[in-house]
Amino acid sequence: MNKSSILLTLAVSLTVASVAAATAAPPAAASGNAPSPAAETAVDFKVLKGAWVRPDGGYMIAIRGVAAGGQIDATYFNPGQLPFARAEASRGEGGTLRAFFELTAGGYGGSTYELAYDPANDRLTGVYYQAVAKQKYDVYFQRRR
Repeated sequence: MNKSSILLTLAVSLTVASVAAATAAPPAAASGNAPSPAAETAVDFKVLKGAWVRPDGGYMIAIRGVAAGGQIDATYFNPGQLPFARAEASRGEGGTLRAFFELTAGGYGGSTYELAYDPANDRLTGVYYQAVAKQKYDVYFQRRR
């Protein structure tokens, strides 16, 4: 092999290595402690955990936990305990933490709560749709201390 063949082989090898490095996935964070997006979501959703009371009637939502995918483990109290047909957390516009709850048991007929977490006041605020009466009400829940 002559000198020019060796240089050409070396140049091709370096070019291939450069292209491969440029198209590879970005390296992991140097600290190794960077949370995954799913872990960040789970941490953010954890703020919903707890007992939330609606001061205008004593209704309560008890949130035991929120899965990384947004599934909420919760129960409604009015004053008796009722299960939610659906309970989900999500991110809305601007990253707002949102919670949706649907009640079908106990004569609620598909009534829903569409709430947003207000971090400044540690409240869940939004709209209650009373399906039987077909009416909407502005409501909020305070965290029970």
